[in-house]
Amino acid sequence: MTAAQLDELVRIMPPTHGADEEVDWDAAEAQLNVRLPADYRAFMAVYGGGSIGGELSILLPLPVDSVWSGGTIAGETPNLRYQWEAEGGVAGIERGADAVLAWGVGCSNGDLLGWLMTGSDPDRWPVVVYRRHHAWGESSLALVECGMVEFVRRLLLAEFAGCPLSDVSLWGRIQPFVHWREQDRRFLAGLDPNTGEPDPYAGMFQGWDRP
Repeated sequence: MTAAQLDELVRIMPPTHGADEEVDWDAAEAQLNVRLPADYRAFMAVYGGGSIGGELSILLPLPVDSVWSGGTIAGETPNLRYQWEAEGGVAGIERGADAVLAWGVGCSNGDLLGWLMTGSDPDRWPVVVYRRHHAWGESSLALVECGMVEFVRRLLLAEFAGCPLSDVSLWGRIQPFVHWREQDRRFLAGLDPNTGEPDPYAGMFQGWDRP
């Protein structure tokens, strides 16, 4: 990752509702037993975990006490690995399911995003996309030769040859990022967690046991 890539993402999607996650990276990487890409670490320092437009959740490296955290890398990776195993991976890629690691989840389309751990340098790992909905005869899995931050930027600016996800909710549509703490605050205040608008259903389950 170059600093310019994160700077460009910040320019088009200001981290107004972002927050430094202040991650204990030694603890996170020890738990995951892997070194994480620099762009993901930089994203966590500027935006943190949360949702882009209520359509794409960026996973946290460690669990938190939250209603709207969107999940963790460890929590979603088994789902991505299951799909990799079921699909037989990506054609021409001789890697088992243990080579994929999740970093994002589609909130409404059920897509999964992650890295394909192709070597010892995490900054060279391509993005792997599992598309829950895809054209008949197409694979549900695809590789995109860029990092996580660049993937998000290019998705929002529609700079791929076609939308890599199941739907076009974020394709060429720059949506705000909202940190999970702000989503929690809004929900408990009776507001929509993503838009901040009044929501009669938000906050009605304040008695939930949080994950």
